[in-house]
Amino acid sequence: MTSPAPSAPSPSAAPLAAGTLDVLSRLADVIESRKGGDPDKSYVARLFHKGTDAVLKKVGEEATEVVMAGKDAAAAPSAEHRQALVGEFADLWFHSMVAMAHLGVSPREVVQELARREGLSGLEEFDMRKTLAREAGQA
Repeated sequence: MTSPAPSAPSPSAAPLAAGTLDVLSRLADVIESRKGGDPDKSYVARLFHKGTDAVLKKVGEEATEVVMAGKDAAAAPSAEHRQALVGEFADLWFHSMVAMAHLGVSPREVVQELARREGLSGLEEFDMRKTLAREAGQA
């Protein structure tokens, strides 16, 4: 049984501010520019220098921190817990973008995939993936 979501108002239903996707695009450009950079002068260059395992481990760590902050926010809703949760999501997005750059996946590809899924039922999408996987196994 899951606990109810925090009752704090969610601004997620509000439209994104103009330029929000521009922020992500600029961030992706900065991350990309750190490839081959000096690991002593750039945190992102240091992650790239450490390699795939280190980059992906950081994504996992950040995902765990989101889970913990989410549990705190659900258990004791407060402005402080909400801000901590937002910060952890920002860290997860950032490190996911670092991983994407490291693995050669562009934010545009991910946004295109989200757009493709827009309006699809999550259950229909899941069933479609199962069918495709089953058909690939029979080929």
